[in-house]
Amino acid sequence: NLSIPKGSLIGIIGPNGAGKSTLIKTIMGLNNYNGNIKIFKKKLKEVRKKISYVPQKESVDWDFPASVLDVAMMGRYPHLGLFKKPKKIDQELTIECLKKVEMDKHLDKQISQLSEGQKQRVFIARALAQEANLYFMDEPFSGVDASTENAVIHLLKKITKNGNTIVVVHHDLQSVE
Repeated sequence: NLSIPKGSLIGIIGPNGAGKSTLIKTIMGLNNYNGNIKIFKKKLKEVRKKISYVPQKESVDWDFPASVLDVAMMGRYPHLGLFKKPKKIDQELTIECLKKVEMDKHLDKQISQLSEGQKQRVFIARALAQEANLYFMDEPFSGVDASTENAVIHLLKKITKNGNTIVVVHHDLQSVE
């Protein structure tokens, strides 16, 4: 059993291969499992839109021809419905999320042209654009410099103050606060 208090910033810490990513993917229903998963005291399928996920950078095709704005806008898709185009309000909200991670000056840049830290910040903006209540972040500090890591940690703490819950997978015990 695992219970995480609402409004928490939780770290799942351990060595590579220990099952940290498998745990969060299973909670999100991305892996087969036996048993019951309840989030916010409801079945997973009832709250899926309220859950956001920042994957490991290794699981992303960085050569896919998409701009920073396109990638961040993907966070709005759960709210749009099938085959619906984003509205002006979706774009404005997404740009606001990119401002929060200091990537709003790169809207038209191809994702493949960004540094590792910039890519991670765009994926965090995508998660924020989803307006979730629960965020799973799988190694969000991998490949980022210390100043980016500190800026992201500050942002994550701010998000939890609004009552949102964040679960971060991390393997470096040295940098844990």
